[in-house]
Amino acid sequence: MDQTQAIDLTRQAIMVALMVSGPVLAVALFIGVVVSVFQAVTQVQELTLTYVPKLIGAGAMLVVMGGWMLSTLVGFTTMCFEQVARLAR
Repeated sequence: MDQTQAIDLTRQAIMVALMVSGPVLAVALFIGVVVSVFQAVTQVQELTLTYVPKLIGAGAMLVVMGGWMLSTLVGFTTMCFEQVARLAR
């Protein structure tokens, strides 16, 4: 494996990690902003009000997009193992 292949594999790994974690993090960020605005408007400073909606939103996103996330990770892992098998020859 030369340097360009290693850099390309690293770039692909970072892109897969961003694609898989992006939707869950985006939902948690959006819910966090909405809850923060709600707390600022109503002056309710309940600590559990920030965590519970984020957990519910992240869990819902995992249920909705879990199959796609798993297939993306399996595809990337399969590609990595195929490259390792080609290097071993």
